[in-house]
Amino acid sequence: MTETDPTAGMPDDAAATAADTPLDPAQSDAAREEALRAGLAEYDLEADDLALLEGEAAAEAGEPGGAPLPVLAVVGRPNVGKSTLVNRILGRRQAVVEDKPGVTRDRVSYPAEWAGRNFTLVDTGGWEVDVLGIDARVAEQAEVAISLADAVLFVVDATVGPTATDERVVRLLRKSGKPVVLCANKVDGPRVEADATELWSLGLGEPHPVSALHGRGTGDLLDAAMKALPQVSQHGTAIPAGGPRRVALVGRPNVGKSSLLNKIIGAERVVVDDVAGTTRDPVDELVQLKGKTWWFVDTAGIRRRVHQSQGADFYASLRTQAAIEKSEVAVVLLDASTKLTEQDTRVISQAIEAGRAIVLAYNKWDLMDEDRRPFLEREIEQDLVQVQWAPRVNLSAKTGWHAERLVPAIERALASWETRIPTGRLNAFLGELVAAHPHPLRGGKQPRILFATQASTSPPRFVIFASGFLEAGYRRFIERRLRETFGFEGTPIEISVRVREKRKR
Repeated sequence: MTETDPTAGMPDDAAATAADTPLDPAQSDAAREEALRAGLAEYDLEADDLALLEGEAAAEAGEPGGAPLPVLAVVGRPNVGKSTLVNRILGRRQAVVEDKPGVTRDRVSYPAEWAGRNFTLVDTGGWEVDVLGIDARVAEQAEVAISLADAVLFVVDATVGPTATDERVVRLLRKSGKPVVLCANKVDGPRVEADATELWSLGLGEPHPVSALHGRGTGDLLDAAMKALPQVSQHGTAIPAGGPRRVALVGRPNVGKSSLLNKIIGAERVVVDDVAGTTRDPVDELVQLKGKTWWFVDTAGIRRRVHQSQGADFYASLRTQAAIEKSEVAVVLLDASTKLTEQDTRVISQAIEAGRAIVLAYNKWDLMDEDRRPFLEREIEQDLVQVQWAPRVNLSAKTGWHAERLVPAIERALASWETRIPTGRLNAFLGELVAAHPHPLRGGKQPRILFATQASTSPPRFVIFASGFLEAGYRRFIERRLRETFGFEGTPIEISVRVREKRKR
């Protein structure tokens, strides 16, 4: 076999320098890098080029650990304005809100702050009496939120007054033994304050008149809530130093995301129903798996077109996109019992465009007939030809079959997502690649790769300095060879080309 000339593809003077370098691979790579950097001096470089070459980008620091924050749960019957109040306390539109009952279904936690105190705010679905189906499971989650809270913010509609359902909630709160702050919501002016006095009859002490929609009275309400909250939670979870890795469970509606999260946790943490679109707000949960702590985020299903959605579904889609961007790895759930749909492709594209590491999880695989599986494997290879680099796990979210394979696949994807190739090794790789497969001639000219560096990780981003434009097909060829040589399983790769001309003498 003939050895490839390591100086191929270099500027002439850089090649002459590199030709005299030792044969030790590490020294050879370092000498090549130094020679190619020297060769760049002949080209017009911009300020950001110089900053990139000098490696001035600083690594982001991890989140500090700390004691568990006190937990304040917001409860009440449907449509009294709990999510609106949550958004008012947070100071941003975080919880999905719509002017109809039953929008919030899961218990959703948010980090909050008031008067210098940090705490965890938990939004819940409406609690109702003697309900069935999905409403019963929503009520169960509200009861769990009360049991895991340090204090409870009980929201009542002051314009309606105390109802039989409110009185049942009061009995539930007394049984829990938790400190309760009574919020009389929808008090939009002085006239309605008289209606709020009727809530003394609930026996929970002073009702605090508030307008969650307009912000009236929320300061006094939060002052009372801070007095009820302990300094350190009896129920919250401490965040490990450095912060746990964030995993977003994404996919189209009704593909099994919530079922998978419940199976991973080993408890009914999120509401599951056969009705598509059950989840509205992203649900975060700290999970201990194989000795490591993870943030798993259950998200609302991504529908065909966001702009075709209305009301709560539209805002749920926006929250899902935000959850993907805040995550480090996206586990894309696909249904093995149906062909890949346009929605599935859109979900995968969203995760790639966000630059997240990706794991593909085929749900309901245990339901596939043994004779059908080889044909399904071939169909999957054809459907996912653009993301063959993503690790795939076949599992069952309902039964937990092969769910233990998910964490190793996530760890492989994250390791690739954070991989950095030494500059000397990268340029040696490209020199060999260009020598064996040079860029095609275009207009009688052949662009040369002058130098390359990895600008960042998470995801890996490479910058190539060239004497001319590199075609998209050749950039895809470089990406394919990068994966074959260095792995990069489960992470998208970004390759950008900066065309630079020789400095005029």
